[in-house]
Amino acid sequence: MGIRRRRAWKRVAACLCSVLLVASSTGCIEEPPPPEPDHPAFALLKDFSARMLEEGAPAVLIAVRNGDNTWTHAAGVRSLESKEPATIADPLQIGSITESLVAVSVMKLVEEGRLDLDAEVSTYLPEFGTVLHPPGPVTVRQLLTHESGIPDFYVPRLASGNWEATMNRPLSLERQLALAATVPWDGRLARIFDYSRSNYSALALIVERVRGKGIGPVLAADIAEPLGLANTRLDGGSPPATMIHGYITVEGKRLDVARPAWVGELPSGGVLSTVEEVNRFYAALLQGRLLSPDTVTAMKGGYSQYYGFALRRWNNTCNNRFYYGLPGDIDGYGMISVTSEDGSKQLALAVAYPPAPPTLELNPLISEMQDVAQEALNKLCPEN
Repeated sequence: MGIRRRRAWKRVAACLCSVLLVASSTGCIEEPPPPEPDHPAFALLKDFSARMLEEGAPAVLIAVRNGDNTWTHAAGVRSLESKEPATIADPLQIGSITESLVAVSVMKLVEEGRLDLDAEVSTYLPEFGTVLHPPGPVTVRQLLTHESGIPDFYVPRLASGNWEATMNRPLSLERQLALAATVPWDGRLARIFDYSRSNYSALALIVERVRGKGIGPVLAADIAEPLGLANTRLDGGSPPATMIHGYITVEGKRLDVARPAWVGELPSGGVLSTVEEVNRFYAALLQGRLLSPDTVTAMKGGYSQYYGFALRRWNNTCNNRFYYGLPGDIDGYGMISVTSEDGSKQLALAVAYPPAPPTLELNPLISEMQDVAQEALNKLCPEN
C-alpha cells in the first residue's frame, strides 16, 4: 500500500558523494520517497477495506490513479488456506466487467465492416431462431444493451444439479444458449434493460463465428496483447499461483471458487485480471486507443441512458460530467471499476467476498462498493 509517482524522484546522493569534501562513514543515502498522503478519499477506502476484513473478506485490492499519481492498497490473504499476504498484482475474477472487453471485440468487427449492429442475430447465428424461439426479431444491438429479453441461462444451469457439481462442469457457449432455450422467452411490446448473461453468450458466439477462433484468443488479440495486460485472460486454465481465492458456503461447507470450470468460457463474467490492469483497459478504451472516438461515444449510450454497450455511468461532481465503467459480481468476488471520461482519474476496487451462500441476485455488497468508489473519486476533486 502506498503512493507512487510516474516521474522519477531525483536521486542526488550519488552525485553529491563525488563532490562533497567531507566524507561520511555511513555512505550515500537516497532521498526518501514522498510520504503517503493523508487524504479523505484514501481514508474512506482504507476504512471500507478494514470493515470488509472484519466481516470475513479474504482480501481487498484497490488501485487509484489521479493524473500522474497512483495509490494502491492490498489487504488480506491470497487464500484462507495458504495465508500468503495479498498483493496489488494478484489476479482475481472480475465478474461482469468481462462484458466490457467482449463489447470492444464486437465493436472492432463493426469498425471493420464485418458486423452490423442492426442486423438480426440470425444473420450470424442461423440456429438462433430454431434453438431459442424468440418472439420477434432480435438485433445484435439489443444483445449489447441487454434489451433483447433473452432468458438467462443461469437458473436452468443451477437446476441441472447440485451447486458443487454444476460449478465444476464446463459450460460451452452453445450449452449456455441451449440452457437459455429451456426457459420460455416472453414477448414484450417494448424492449427495456433486462440483464441476462445469455446476451453476451450469443455475442461471443457471433464473434467466434466471424473471427474463426475462440472468444478467449480474440480478447487476447484485441485487448490484452496490445495493452500488455499479462494477467488478463479468459480460458479454462487452472488458477495462477498468485490468484486471490474467493469462497462461497453451501450447506455449511466452504467451497473455493477461484476458478470453477463453468466460468472458463463465460463472456458475461469469466475473465481473470488485476485491479491495475482493469484500470489500464478502461483508460485505453475511453482515450480512444482501442476503438475510434465515435465508436467510444456510441458505447457510452445516449445522454439520458445510464447503460450503453457494456458501459454504465456515474456522476462526476468534479466537472459535472460522468465516470464510466462497470460493476462485476460473480460467486465469491465483487469488483467495481470507475474511470473519468478522459481516462485520467480511475478507481478499481475488488473484494473477495466474506464467504456466504450464493444467491441468484447481486451480492448486496456490490452496491455499497459502487457508492464508495464514486464518493472516493469525487473526494479527489481539485477543490477538495
